[in-house]
Amino acid sequence: MTALAPELEDLRSRVARYYSGKIERHGPTPAGVDWPCEPTQQLRFVQLLRMCDWNAPCSLDDWGCGYGALLGFMAVRHPAAQVDYLGIDLSPAMVRSATALWRRKRGARFHVGERSPRVADYAVASGLFNVRITEPLPLWEAFVAQTLRDMAARTRIGFAVNFLAPLPHGMPGKPELYRVAPAQWLAFCERELGTRVTLLERYGMREFTLLARH
Repeated sequence: MTALAPELEDLRSRVARYYSGKIERHGPTPAGVDWPCEPTQQLRFVQLLRMCDWNAPCSLDDWGCGYGALLGFMAVRHPAAQVDYLGIDLSPAMVRSATALWRRKRGARFHVGERSPRVADYAVASGLFNVRITEPLPLWEAFVAQTLRDMAARTRIGFAVNFLAPLPHGMPGKPELYRVAPAQWLAFCERELGTRVTLLERYGMREFTLLARH
């Protein structure tokens, strides 16, 4: 992974420019973070947040936070939860937008960077790996692997991520999207990161969620 460090840094810069362009064009809306629609993103949030125990105060890092939509979802879905929230994003424009949008929200902060500056109880990443634009597949998967390592190292209890699942044979797909079978990254999280993984599937979308617990 050390040998790929310059290439990964360049990739992150391209991803940051891509999403900065989206938020500057569309503002803090689903289109501003390249979502097809808000209901599907909320369905993803439901799966990811199954990682968390809401009966006790906790810290939660939101990797690839965009404009902080997860905060609004938690306020509706878990209004009594005591959460120390940190949103992390590669795009400075995203973080500026999120900071302005949630400036009055207590317990919420945002950070520009490739990884969290702290160790939190939980971390989630919604759609972070789905749009590889025109990046070569081996480099994109190196980016996924390094991000998962960082999430594991920066959490006490565990982390949750989602991926797009493969399409049926013969169905055309969008080449800019990254699709993968669950077994590849489930095995990576268990064997390399030493986590216990719960696989969530068949929740109404052609994708899956991994809940990885230390």
